[in-house]
This record gives sequence, C-alpha cells and structure tokens, in this order.
Amino acid sequence: MEKIFASKAPAAIGPYSQAIRVGNLVFASGQIPIDPATGVFVPGGIKEQTRQSLTNVKTILEAAGLTMANVVKTTVFMADMNDFAEMNGVYAEFFKEPYPARSAVAVKALPKGALVEIEVVAAAE
Repeated sequence: MEKIFASKAPAAIGPYSQAIRVGNLVFASGQIPIDPATGVFVPGGIKEQTRQSLTNVKTILEAAGLTMANVVKTTVFMADMNDFAEMNGVYAEFFKEPYPARSAVAVKALPKGALVEIEVVAAAE
C-alpha cells in the first residue's frame, strides 16, 4: 500500500489520505470544491463546484502518474439531486468513451456545506 500526495490539491481535512495505491489500483478520497490556492470553495454553484472537485481529482491522479482516462469508477455525492443535469454536463467534460462506471447519490449534507463531492477508483494499465 502506498500513500499518494499531490501538493497542488487540497490537503486532507481529516485522518485520511488524498489517495492510496494498492497494486495497480488507486483509490482517491472524495474531493470537495476547495481551490488549493485559496483554501476555500470556488465561487459559483454546482457547475463551478463540480469542475473544481474534478480538477482536484485530476491533480491527485497526476501525482500517481495517471490521468482521468485511467478512472474506472466514480461516485458523485450531491446535496441536491435537482443539480444532476448541471453536474452531469460538467462531468462529461472530464471523461471520454469508454466512460467509467458511476454512482450518483443525494446526501443530507456534505463537508463544509459543499454541493458536490466526487471520489474515484483508477487503474494503471
């Protein structure tokens, strides 16, 4: 097991790692829309928060030597399922065919009041 750390992504805000590599799999912790340059949420709504969350995921994968093309599974947590279409539009900008498997669920609340949190599993080829 290997800890993955990306200095250009938000640091973990609890007792967990940004990502862990086990064999050829990388398990990235859920990313909320914190701008690592400011330490606060990006301004805007679900579109901007989804873009920042996925940018944080991308940065962590790059630290592991991977890209978004290596993602095999995502889980999207949303504070409001009514935001699904807008989230999905931004999500589609980050992935190409074959798209990763995905679950999307609404939850009662997310850390720091985020509108979205995204976690991924990626595989090295």
